[in-house]
Amino acid sequence: MTHVMDTRNQNRAGLGWLGQAVSGVLLLILLGLHMIAHHFVVKGGLRDYQEVMSYIGNPVIAAIELIFLVVVSYHAMLGLRSVLLDLGLGKSQEKWVTRSVTALGIIMVVYGVWLMSTLLSRV
Repeated sequence: MTHVMDTRNQNRAGLGWLGQAVSGVLLLILLGLHMIAHHFVVKGGLRDYQEVMSYIGNPVIAAIELIFLVVVSYHAMLGLRSVLLDLGLGKSQEKWVTRSVTALGIIMVVYGVWLMSTLLSRV
């Protein structure tokens, strides 16, 4: 039975590593797009409020920004969870950390979606 549990934990750890790696690559791409669109192709390097509102009013841009929010939140919460689990916690504490970090990530995404929808309602 212990061998089965160890295999499950290894599979989860492998999936966590894979999720962290994939989200890291996605972050490089999304951050690059974000930096180019917001800072490098704009005269003066920054958009003013009206330019930002016009920019995010494009459904494709809004979708990309929301994907960026989800990916960065996932990557950050998985990294935070890994750091906390490296402290050598017990099984019940690990479950509490996982649930807490998941809840925090969900709250971050929900807030970001609410904020984006509030901005989009003003376009």
